[in-house]
Amino acid sequence: MAQRDAFTSKTENLNKYMKLDQKGKIMAEYVWIDAVGETRSKSRTLEEKDWKPEDLPTWNFDGSSTDQAPGHDSDIYLRPVAVFPDPFRGSPNIIVLAECWNADGTPNKYNYRHECAKVMEAYAEHEPWFGLEQEYTLLDLDNRPFGWPSGGFPAPQGPYYCGVGAGKVVQRDIVEAHYKACLYAGVGISGTNAEVMPAQWEFQVGPVEGIHMGDHLWIARFFLARIAEDFGAKVSWHPKPIPGDWNGAGLHSNFSTKEMRQEGGMAHIEAALKKLEPCHLECIKEYGEDNELRLTGRHETGAIDKFTYGVANRGTSIRIPRETAAKGYGYFEDRRPASNADPYRITRVLMTSIFGKL
Repeated sequence: MAQRDAFTSKTENLNKYMKLDQKGKIMAEYVWIDAVGETRSKSRTLEEKDWKPEDLPTWNFDGSSTDQAPGHDSDIYLRPVAVFPDPFRGSPNIIVLAECWNADGTPNKYNYRHECAKVMEAYAEHEPWFGLEQEYTLLDLDNRPFGWPSGGFPAPQGPYYCGVGAGKVVQRDIVEAHYKACLYAGVGISGTNAEVMPAQWEFQVGPVEGIHMGDHLWIARFFLARIAEDFGAKVSWHPKPIPGDWNGAGLHSNFSTKEMRQEGGMAHIEAALKKLEPCHLECIKEYGEDNELRLTGRHETGAIDKFTYGVANRGTSIRIPRETAAKGYGYFEDRRPASNADPYRITRVLMTSIFGKL
């Protein structure tokens, strides 16, 4: 505990400064996605006003320090695309999600939002809704899952999923703080639960329409990493953090269009699945790193080399919920994406596989 305390924030010391008058200024925390799918951020001072993304100033950072640019041409520009209230500093301060752009006016190679936004705009008439289920694992500073015996393993999986009580769940304080922070900021979080592997949790975001799905999930990821920092914990997005007979971590992606949500929508769902099947390998390429360690056909997954679907079947690529099958309309769940996948890449390839590439 002493080691953990040495690395965690001293809230009681910080609070007396957080109450100070900001004299008409605000702190804007610019957040972006780096080369390895992690969030980075830095702050600047702005005048206090009701800022819209298009009114916020473009900023820049040293891309050579984030593997997003070479040292001889290192400036990467941050173009604001979404604004959220800041749950850490409180009102009127803001969190600014920004896209990364090169000095020559082209999107940075790790800017997956730009192409996704074009696809969502082109097919906006279908009103695509997404709901993403983000699984993650909480690690200590030695990269060991919290609550696991030193040099050993906990009891087999069974009591941990949606578990309550000591010995079943750990670090619920991080989960609760994250939930509240998302609600405060207007992030479309819809729930949380403890997952099958001990020290693994999940939060869900959605339904959120179009490009906003990726925006909300990335900010939720940023919030989680920032909150875990306060508690001296690491967040692992790896799809198979512990080898062996343990569940991996996914980013199950629920999807529907206006047509699927109406009477007779099952026909549109079935048509979409027929279009997804020949695009299976293309989708897998967009669905995260090291996913082959997770998609083995075991531990509630389908095999990575086969496209399958079924009603209420969690061992398939695509699950059609029982309620959707019974009503004849609703949504489907793509269970293939890994927990470290980029939501912009997931939502874009789902749309282009079903409706066609631009």
